Amino acid sequence: MYRVSTSERPCYSAEQIQKYFSHISLPQSYHQYQSFYKNPKDALDLLTRLQRHQLAAVPFENLQLHYSNHHTISLDPEHLYTKIVEKDNRGGYCMENNCFFGTVLRMLGFSLHSAGARVSVAASGTPAEGYFGWSHMVNIVTLADGNKYMVDVGFGGNGPTQPLPLDSEHPHVKNIAPANVRLVYDNIPENTNRSQKLWIYQHRIDAQSPWLPMYCFTELEFLPQDYETMNFQTSQSRTSWFTYKIVVVKMILEEGEIVGTLMLVGGDLKRRIKGRTEDLKACKTEEDRVQALEEYFGIKLGDDERAGIRGMITELCV
Repeated sequence: MYRVSTSERPCYSAEQIQKYFSHISLPQSYHQYQSFYKNPKDALDLLTRLQRHQLAAVPFENLQLHYSNHHTISLDPEHLYTKIVEKDNRGGYCMENNCFFGTVLRMLGFSLHSAGARVSVAASGTPAEGYFGWSHMVNIVTLADGNKYMVDVGFGGNGPTQPLPLDSEHPHVKNIAPANVRLVYDNIPENTNRSQKLWIYQHRIDAQSPWLPMYCFTELEFLPQDYETMNFQTSQSRTSWFTYKIVVVKMILEEGEIVGTLMLVGGDLKRRIKGRTEDLKACKTEEDRVQALEEYFGIKLGDDERAGIRGMITELCV
């Protein structure tokens, strides 16, 4: 169990960071990251590049809850490094990817803390107000000029593709075209104390569509032991969709911009580029899905991992 009793947090070594840069195909000009801290503009540029290359290289996925013999999730930073950088193109769900990315940013010299978030009911495709309990994680990065940015690399296809300033007056920004995203500082419907406000991350699929809340988050720092509790609920509760649905989402990067997503949900494989969706494959059997994971995501599951799904509700049977 990962636990710390002081404000110290684990960091990766310089060698591990360089291996990570290669894993995400970060342009060589950004590898000498020490020079980017001379001014906040360069630091923000580095942060944006890191986020986009991470999203394109490290999938949002929950395969370990289904293709393993233990069906559990570890948030230990060294375990996450091994899984994400050293295994075959693996990733994780929100707390895994954001915990890992936060550890990378800390090693690079960024000032940051993580915060908890509540996912909205609307994010699940249900036209209803309200939020679920604490189940998501974001990183809040503070640059040298004092400006704060929310950075999230673990929300799947509708997640942000660049750092978002904690500024309610800031206009919306483009996401994966034609979508836009923004942050709004407001209370949420369940608040009994209307003076309490949170940051609400909103998404719309195009300029003609309504804004929908995806999640809300606080600036209060959450600790590793908070995420242990959240992670247990999210990964083990039978009411958590992560336990009864397989999802893999990887973003598509072209010339420094995120232009689309490649996603596997259950057995359905789709590619979405600039608002247009293409059906690639409908997996009917476990063999179909295992082949699709390797062919489209580069994820190779071992025999022990493949055996782990037998008897699970998510197993594809003829």
